[in-house]
Amino acid sequence: MKILLANPRGFCAGVNMAIECLDEAIRRVGPGIFVYHEIVHNKYVVERFSKQGVTFVDSLEEVPPSSILLFSAHGVSPEIRRIARERNLRTVDATCPLVTKVHLEAIRYANDGYNIILIGHEGHDEVIGTMGEAPESITLVETPQDVDALPFTQSDRLAYLTQTTLSVSEANEVIQALKRRYPHITSPKKEDICYATTNRQEAVSTLVENADVLIVLGSQNSSNSRRLMEIGAARGVPSYLIDGVAELRDDWFDADSTVVITAGASAPEVVVQECIDYLKERFQATVSEETLRQESVHFQLPKELQQLG
Repeated sequence: MKILLANPRGFCAGVNMAIECLDEAIRRVGPGIFVYHEIVHNKYVVERFSKQGVTFVDSLEEVPPSSILLFSAHGVSPEIRRIARERNLRTVDATCPLVTKVHLEAIRYANDGYNIILIGHEGHDEVIGTMGEAPESITLVETPQDVDALPFTQSDRLAYLTQTTLSVSEANEVIQALKRRYPHITSPKKEDICYATTNRQEAVSTLVENADVLIVLGSQNSSNSRRLMEIGAARGVPSYLIDGVAELRDDWFDADSTVVITAGASAPEVVVQECIDYLKERFQATVSEETLRQESVHFQLPKELQQLG
């Protein structure tokens, strides 16, 4: 067996920042910290922090007044921030700066009188937060068919934004449908799909051409991880999205398999290495790390951390 280990893979700068932020908050104040939604969409990471006394909540009513609350990497709406202030919560904003960029674009377009078309997945935490910035001005679409059903005319001021973790190819299909129907539509100065999402998709698209199997480390609710799995599946390659080594099945492989392994932007490297060790032991696999791009992005921790403790 030959393993082609995709690089880049795993944690992006935004996920690194969010996890470091929560680690530092625990170091400063100990257990008893709350996080609104999962800090990142990864079962392994969430379970690690839960064991350290962190409580993840889906409603701020679950957070006692005056508690410490972190906002996850996916961002939150102004309404959530308002409720946090009313409950006198001590908040730390771990929103990925690339998500914040989309929020600011939404506010700017709404203030300038645009109807905003947001390309994204309904119910995703990031989409909920972005739409909350200007709910009266934002319409969500997921597919080119959704574009066909939009009620806007050629005289309406329109702009589009995208969720940061979409499939690049699928997002482009929707963007092209928007531009065909509304040639005057305004786009952001720089695309919203984040560099890490693009890089990981590019690596998988390249490597899967020579693969018998694709293994993506990531959780089922991780949008960017699912997009990686879908790339392999679309090429006819058996593709699996798993949280860790316990979900591997020997009947997915044979001794001559070429296996591409990657990890979504919220999956830690430890789960990747555990899978590699298993395949080495069971199938005498050899590993070739395939580097397609170098990443050097780093985000500073939020200043609110300094006020804890």
